[in-house]
Amino acid sequence: MKNELLKLLSKNARYTVEELAVMLAKTEAEVEAEIKSFEKEGVIRGYKAVIDWEKLDAAYVSAIVELNVVPKADLGFEEVARRIMAYHEVESVYLMSGVYDLNVVVKGKTLQDVARFVARELATIDSVTSTSTHFVMRRYKEMDVELCVAKPDDRGQFWL
Repeated sequence: MKNELLKLLSKNARYTVEELAVMLAKTEAEVEAEIKSFEKEGVIRGYKAVIDWEKLDAAYVSAIVELNVVPKADLGFEEVARRIMAYHEVESVYLMSGVYDLNVVVKGKTLQDVARFVARELATIDSVTSTSTHFVMRRYKEMDVELCVAKPDDRGQFWL
């Protein structure tokens, strides 16, 4: 039940305990206890809505910033990752394999705000040796939710 319950919640965190119990063929009490256990153990870290910001006046700019970092002795990448996570402009931080070390998703009101943040804050961290910034032009899918639904034009061609 554990993995199935988590899959259902990751697909739609607004399912009621009653709906989940029916889908899993369990009692509501069993489902509720399992959810509480996941929350207590830190398996479930939070619940979020996926918002299509382009549909609102509150749109923002986001960028994926690749960072090369010199890890600290005995601390590895943890120290710099924790420092980067503390900025409110930072949405996500990932340790990567391959060409660069950390993938940082940054948001701001304008391209200039994001560029300024990268130049003044991220690039100046003593462990950071280089940055490469890629601005997100359009979101098609986020957290497993499609944001752009294909619609046919006058010729019957599908466009997002």
